Amino acid sequence: MSATGTGTGRSGSGASGTGTIGASTEARNLQWLLGNLVEEVPGLISVAVVSSDGLLLLSSDPELRPSATVPRQGPRGSSADLATIVSGIGSLTVGAARLMDGGPVKQTMVAMEEGSVFVMAISDGSLLGVHATPDCDMSVVAYHMALFVGRAGHVLTPEVRSQLRQSMEAAR
Repeated sequence: MSATGTGTGRSGSGASGTGTIGASTEARNLQWLLGNLVEEVPGLISVAVVSSDGLLLLSSDPELRPSATVPRQGPRGSSADLATIVSGIGSLTVGAARLMDGGPVKQTMVAMEEGSVFVMAISDGSLLGVHATPDCDMSVVAYHMALFVGRAGHVLTPEVRSQLRQSMEAAR
């Protein structure tokens, strides 16, 4: 999968709501990284990058993925739903870590009968969230999420976050 306007050039694929016209190289790179994550990891239903204040910065759209073999089944209807879930899980686990003197939360996983949700800290409170199928290889999902976080963390500056927010708002 390619991020809109980059990569393999397949039309109709990429991170939803994230056009590259006028976007910085860093923002386009993050969009490409998200598309690459979705393309390479089997069993992903949807992916969202959420800012520290809970705003959706990047998302995948399962309906736009030509390689999607999974019927629409996860957060109901919009990437904003996954962003809300990721933000809530992130906030809850940060609070729990404070109460337990556990230090910063690195990753949270919720395993359900019909799927899993993974949340991983990126930087400055931003989060990467993934909704996956019940038969996904959890270690592969976690590994690729860690790769994304390692590559995205230093790029997700306040300027880039602002560009990504504007891009998501323009898509609505």
